[in-house]
Amino acid sequence: VLTTKVAYLANEMNINPYNILAITFTNKAAKEMKDRVLTMLGPDAYKIQISTFHSFGLYLVRENYNLLGFDKNFTILDSDDSLTVIKKIIKDLNLDPKMYNPRGIRNKISSAKNELMDAKYYSRFANSEYEEVVLSVFERYEKRLKRNNSLDFDDLLLMTIRLFKEHPDVLERYQERFKYILVDEYQDTN
Repeated sequence: VLTTKVAYLANEMNINPYNILAITFTNKAAKEMKDRVLTMLGPDAYKIQISTFHSFGLYLVRENYNLLGFDKNFTILDSDDSLTVIKKIIKDLNLDPKMYNPRGIRNKISSAKNELMDAKYYSRFANSEYEEVVLSVFERYEKRLKRNNSLDFDDLLLMTIRLFKEHPDVLERYQERFKYILVDEYQDTN
């Protein structure tokens, strides 16, 4: 349905493909969508931004890395890399990884970021000993990522929101570009 709508906008409504943003959830779905739109529109399909939420976030961060305080060659940590960093922090804090499960702490941090919380905001909710430990790890985790010029997967969404909130001119630029935004399975967004 989404690919048909994209083709309709471009072919029937004469909308500039450059002004269309189509978002889906998985890389597989995004690739299939790109292939279908290419078949329907030909070379004009390359002007359309078709991606996942995270890859669109990466696109925005790459274009605006300096406004977010990163160097051009920043790296993205996958979940295994994030877990490794968290394990090192737990070890540095002399915490028992059986009592403070690194995977569980990583999941807490990820959940917080998906609710658009950084460590400072998360501190409002740290009202138990366990939550205080999560907060301590979270704070060190953020510092370590910053020091290493790195982002994790969740940061791709968090940094996009931060970019738009802190730089309304950048938000306006993308609003002018992407006048037609289509989201696959919108009811599933968080």
